[in-house]
Amino acid sequence: MVRKRRTELPSGSESSQAQQETSGAGSTSGAGSTSGGGSGSGRGHQPRPSERSAPPQQQHAGGGGRGWPPQGGRGGYGGGRSGRGMPPQQQYGGTPEYQGRGRGGPPQQGGRGGYSGGGPAGISGRGGPSSGGPSRPSDPNLHQATRVQHQPGISPQPTSSEASSSTRPPEPSQVVQQFEQLTIQGAQSQAIQPVPPSSKSVRFPLRPGKGSTGTKCIVKANHFFAELPDKDLHQYDVTITPEVTSRGVNRAVMEQLVRLYRETHLGKRLPAYDGRKSLYTAGPLPFLSKDFKITLIDEDDGSGGQRREREFKVVIKLAARADLHHLGLFLQGRQADAPQEALQVLDIVLRELPTTRYCPVGRSFYSPDLGRRQSLGEGLESWRGFYQSIRPTQMGLSLNIDMSSTAFIEPLPVIDFVTQLLNRDVISRPLSDSDRVKIKKALRGVKVEVTHRGNMRRKYRISGLTSQATRELTFPVDEKGTMKSVVEYFLETYGFTIQHSQWPCLQVGNQQRPNYLPMEVCKIVEGQRYSKRLNERQITALLKVTCQRPRDRELDIMQTVRHNAYHEDPYAKEFGIKISEKLASVEARILPAPWLKYHDTGREKDCLPQVGQWNMMNKKMVNGGVVNYWICINFSRNVQDSVARGFCHELAQMCYISGMAFNPEPVLPPVSGRPDQVERVLKTRYHDAMTKLQSQRKELDLLIVILPDNNGSLYGDLKRICETDLGLVSQCCLTKHVFRMNKQYLANVALKINVKVGGRNTVLVDALSRRIPLVSDRPTIIFGADVTHPHPGEDSSPSIAAVVASQDWPEITKYAGLVCAQAHRQELIQDLFKTWQDPARGTLTGGMIKELLVSFRRATGQKPQRIIFYRDGVSEGQFYQVLLYELDAIRKACASLEPNYQPPVTFVVVQKRHHTRLFANNHHDHNSVDRSGNILPGTVVDSKICHPTEFDFYLCSHAGIQGTSRPAHYHVLWDENKFTADGLQSLTNNLCYTYARCTRSVSIVPPAYYAHLAAFRARFYMEPESSESGSMTSGAATGRGGGMGGAGPRSTRAPGISAAVRPLPALKENVKRVMFYC
Repeated sequence: MVRKRRTELPSGSESSQAQQETSGAGSTSGAGSTSGGGSGSGRGHQPRPSERSAPPQQQHAGGGGRGWPPQGGRGGYGGGRSGRGMPPQQQYGGTPEYQGRGRGGPPQQGGRGGYSGGGPAGISGRGGPSSGGPSRPSDPNLHQATRVQHQPGISPQPTSSEASSSTRPPEPSQVVQQFEQLTIQGAQSQAIQPVPPSSKSVRFPLRPGKGSTGTKCIVKANHFFAELPDKDLHQYDVTITPEVTSRGVNRAVMEQLVRLYRETHLGKRLPAYDGRKSLYTAGPLPFLSKDFKITLIDEDDGSGGQRREREFKVVIKLAARADLHHLGLFLQGRQADAPQEALQVLDIVLRELPTTRYCPVGRSFYSPDLGRRQSLGEGLESWRGFYQSIRPTQMGLSLNIDMSSTAFIEPLPVIDFVTQLLNRDVISRPLSDSDRVKIKKALRGVKVEVTHRGNMRRKYRISGLTSQATRELTFPVDEKGTMKSVVEYFLETYGFTIQHSQWPCLQVGNQQRPNYLPMEVCKIVEGQRYSKRLNERQITALLKVTCQRPRDRELDIMQTVRHNAYHEDPYAKEFGIKISEKLASVEARILPAPWLKYHDTGREKDCLPQVGQWNMMNKKMVNGGVVNYWICINFSRNVQDSVARGFCHELAQMCYISGMAFNPEPVLPPVSGRPDQVERVLKTRYHDAMTKLQSQRKELDLLIVILPDNNGSLYGDLKRICETDLGLVSQCCLTKHVFRMNKQYLANVALKINVKVGGRNTVLVDALSRRIPLVSDRPTIIFGADVTHPHPGEDSSPSIAAVVASQDWPEITKYAGLVCAQAHRQELIQDLFKTWQDPARGTLTGGMIKELLVSFRRATGQKPQRIIFYRDGVSEGQFYQVLLYELDAIRKACASLEPNYQPPVTFVVVQKRHHTRLFANNHHDHNSVDRSGNILPGTVVDSKICHPTEFDFYLCSHAGIQGTSRPAHYHVLWDENKFTADGLQSLTNNLCYTYARCTRSVSIVPPAYYAHLAAFRARFYMEPESSESGSMTSGAATGRGGGMGGAGPRSTRAPGISAAVRPLPALKENVKRVMFYC
């Protein structure tokens, strides 16, 4: 068996091997999991004329009226499985938009090998129900989506000025009439619940029992049982005047207060303080309100002079008693709401000691003493640390501890830092403008100490760089405005001769009264986290540090817990919190892998993956796409035309062997072009090819591109031009792969090309035999949605939302995608549903959900009668807002198609950015681990460490490659389809085997993965990336959710009138219909 090689993500390539999701990357808090490019905004996947399409069916009696949008033909499967009970489909010629107001145009010519249409026609005219069963009764208690319009607490929908690359849908009247022709088949078993008006009334679904499918086993989790204290917790408000923004200063004030008054005024209590406005005690203080005067003396800066004293007034006042009783009820499952305050108190208590010992960042703590520092290059180093968080679980309270690493600025002299940053000898040649920009970006906000005054080490924060060189700078020294140069001042005052007077000075202090410090007298203060974007080399270095085998990680976690010695922690003791030192043992199950269908002309017609992987040997794609007309452009200087020709020949051969119809000869021979002229080269070659094809009325199917290994913004520019300007799908290959011409690589590229031209690589056997619960019984559409945010430090660029939806049923493997730009760091997807006023036609409706429902209808001939919505990238604190806003948008989109059209919805949040890790119970048992030492793919946990009452589970659906696998966490926020635990867990696991880009099961459900790729691709449409600072262009840096761990808060403000966001350029229609983002 060919073993999959691990994918690197070279700058700008389309990594065609399985986009490995750093399943091993550990919890780099400074870098998210590697992600790939992709985007899309798509209507239905209209098969190309060359795809196999179903023979035209007779129109059913009663099916007159306005024509539906044309249905695309469907690819047939090899072999003679006939009579699969598919409802017959109508096919009309004409434009792909809604068409024909009469009885539809002439049927197209039938293609080869379609399904034999057995089953009942589920299409009826306007009169009467369809033959598939009674239509939904118009029960006044059923939710009518139109009623939701003006509920309090649900924000207004954005107007059409919101940016979106989804095209404006056709006239609503047509759509509604077309949708009215199909009534929902089969009586619904459950009523549609109205969307609650506010988060107070919403209840996430309760767990429908635990799953039982699969092989039972025991795994260990990095959760440590925490005994609930029986203390009487009190909360006090703290007011410190004068007010300071720094938590450090606040803590210093309170530390001093406790030191002075613990034994007396505080009644011997040891309080826990959150650094801001709240103080907690185990039992009451001997007063209701009290004022204290505290004096802080600045640390000795070595000047020998008077140290600065600062006076503070502190008022401590009783606020409330924190209620642990309700927390106990919640953990027992006897109360629905988690008492956040009580959890917060316990969290603060357990953070008090490590906050004094280590450098806190978010929920993690770092220190150079917790492991070796490692250089990351360009003046940065990694520090080791640990993540700690208290969580309510079925086993009671648990403390989740995980290992972590992040980037800190090396405490270097500033000159050395700049030398490393620019990666050259900076003394010899002057700084360019781009050098200055880079230095300014890297140093703004950084704290430095001065070194030119002996022991006196005053500290300053850098606000910028001077535009002039040090030798040109002067400043007033007295009231009369007498000017003195910086160089003179340093010589006269400190006897210090400035060596590098051609360099700019650092500006410290505020912009109104700037102070100038020459770079050579400053050193960076230790312990400052670097929160900006890392470049590719730095990410690789950081991943290397954090990437640990499961066994090593488990040992490190155990050691951390022992080292933290919670049983000796004075704060934990004071509050009566006891922490176990043993990892939680949890019951798990290993779900079986699904059988996969390949084409009947291959030697292997179906396949059962082994340990999460398989390969394409002896198999052919279940629906091979067609590439008749293609060209190749080479942007790599090192690749000669003959090499490019040879590579293209091998790739075409591999596509053919894999089951595609692929013309071995290009329309024009490969041509070389300069990367700096990408637009001119692309357009010229495209037009030359189209000129040759136009006489035959043919279109170009594919562009193959050879890129240099380091290609800066070339990849992004190329995708933008092809997908939004030329309407052409492309496949990029890096120079190193072109020279190696490895068979495994070519096979992976073939998988990507096939779905980009509208083919299918494989399908679940159970999908074809209609055996998937709650999917196969009636037309079901599966959505995936994600929002990626800009990197930290990019304060203005918009966030990008992407939504994909399955376009085939029952196979559920093809996904069309739509993307739109929205306000900076806005997490709610703005364009799911929108209304706007048209002067001629009145109120129009549209948005991503509506467009994808219509394209599903056009592609399959069916209306979705069930919606499953996988939503990626939402943190726990945003569950309510996201559900309320987005479920409402889904409802409104459905109702805009037809008055009572409300298919039942299941809304599931997918999370990868959590810190739960699962380990094999016995690392030496080869039957319970994969080759990387990780738990087996298909391992599911829905007990003990999961939510006390709600429907959630951890699923590790992929095989580890290196490091420790991170299971995905699925949390059901709404479920009108009434999934059982087994039903949803098996569906989710099985879908993970249908990811198009590799022959491995992936770590998150493919629709969510595709949405992530689509959003990532759309970033290239918006901001062709500068390669300044060697910045990442293929996305290895953007964590799921785009941006480093410490990215700023995401907004879930109900979207009102936000600042205008520049719309993304629209995708071309033919690109939208295929999985171009793969």
